[in-house]
Amino acid sequence: MNIDFILDVLGTGLRMATPFILAGLGGLISLSAGDLNISLEGFMLIGAFFAILGSYLFESYVIGICFAILATMLYGLIFGLFTIKLKADVFVVGIALNLLASEATVFFSRLFFNVRGSFSDPRIVGIPNIHFDILEKVPMLNELFNDHSAFVYVSWIMIIVFWFLIYRTPYGFYFRAAGEHPEALETTGIRVNKIRWIANVICSVMCGLAGAHLSLGYLKLFVEDMTAGRGFIALSAVIFGGSNPLTMSFTSLLFGLAEGISLRIQNMGIPSQFTLMLPYLTTILALVFRAVKKNRKVSLLTSIAAVETEVKGEKL
Repeated sequence: MNIDFILDVLGTGLRMATPFILAGLGGLISLSAGDLNISLEGFMLIGAFFAILGSYLFESYVIGICFAILATMLYGLIFGLFTIKLKADVFVVGIALNLLASEATVFFSRLFFNVRGSFSDPRIVGIPNIHFDILEKVPMLNELFNDHSAFVYVSWIMIIVFWFLIYRTPYGFYFRAAGEHPEALETTGIRVNKIRWIANVICSVMCGLAGAHLSLGYLKLFVEDMTAGRGFIALSAVIFGGSNPLTMSFTSLLFGLAEGISLRIQNMGIPSQFTLMLPYLTTILALVFRAVKKNRKVSLLTSIAAVETEVKGEKL
């Protein structure tokens, strides 16, 4: 029973980590280019709604995904207009876009579906699960890695793709230079704003995929504010992981496992108010750990500098 519970939690954690990974990779690119996009929550919500709308209208999950990507790209134009073109504060713009997405999806639900709260319909076609026959020969691997939504496997591939993009391509260097040394990048003839626009588009697309996974990969329905803070958890993974997709993805997996555990232990008689706190508590602890680790590193460097100064003074 214990093994079955662990495998169940791990498999659920992999599924739950997928939107964190997809949105986190987009946020990571945006952060590398110098813009901390705190509106990942709003982008994911927009993507989730329009994925349902496209799938409902055309009875195709592919069209739904395309709707989600186009909608978040248009939403990204608003973010880019204010933060890149008009140089507005990214935090103010991010908060505004999160609030706008919440209210806009309520309005669109009434406009297109004439409902409020949640919407589901047999015409909505969800993202299919993928089954690997070869994994059936190994029960544990079959339990962990088989019959997941296609986006679960896509997210794993994207981790490698983004790592290669950031560390093995010229554009990865441009992204990092735009965030760390924009003046130096300008002197090479590369326009910083162009790089930030590209990063903004990539972030928008990844958030659209994350939102589509939420609405078409999980339940095949839309619920108001169904992101439920997942965008902020993805943002926490971005901050914790810095510019490293591997670290960010590992953190996302940790948050996904925490959410998987919270879902499974609700049947053990533990009040749901406490179990639902687990993913967010894990997020807070991870950020506290990073802050403490960073402060220790700064203190160590300061101590080393002080010793070097003292040694040089004695030599003089």
